[in-house]
Amino acid sequence: MPESPEKFLQKTGNYRALHAYRKAEVIYDYTFRFCEKFLAKGDRTRDQMIQAARSGKQNIAEGSKASVTSTETEIKLMNVARASLEELLLDYQDFLRVRDFLQWEKNSKEALYARKLGSAPNESYETYRSFMDTRPPEVLANIAICLLHQTNYLLDQLLRRLETDFVAKGGLRERMTRARLNHRESRAQRA
Repeated sequence: MPESPEKFLQKTGNYRALHAYRKAEVIYDYTFRFCEKFLAKGDRTRDQMIQAARSGKQNIAEGSKASVTSTETEIKLMNVARASLEELLLDYQDFLRVRDFLQWEKNSKEALYARKLGSAPNESYETYRSFMDTRPPEVLANIAICLLHQTNYLLDQLLRRLETDFVAKGGLRERMTRARLNHRESRAQRA
């Protein structure tokens, strides 16, 4: 019976299982609808906000898929996602500021309520659809800011874990070398 070689490709790449990805998808859907409703077609900010939301979501997916063969690419793309969502956060904050709307304090009752919504286990855009249909832009921008803070926190945690895992386990080349050396050693022991 042939010996089973040591595996060096990680079983990762399931971005849909990542909480950060699911929240980024909510943010994309939310931002798309927010921009459709409150920003004029042709407004550069509208396009930028939608693209930043899309970039956040897509880079998490791409980074997760790249993780099978490249920890470096995974970390880079997760960081691009984080940077894109930070850009979007600033756009929502700018939306409030230039219109003289109030940004909620972190621990205001409104922010706490939005954060609670954002921690629902089956959160999706549907969690917020009724708000999009009934609330003014000031409230909706503040909800988006709460969602973005939650997602950025998750991405920061993910990036820290990726760093720790890389230090502990190494990258693909190191795993490939380890697998090859272990294979040689086991063959030598049998001989």
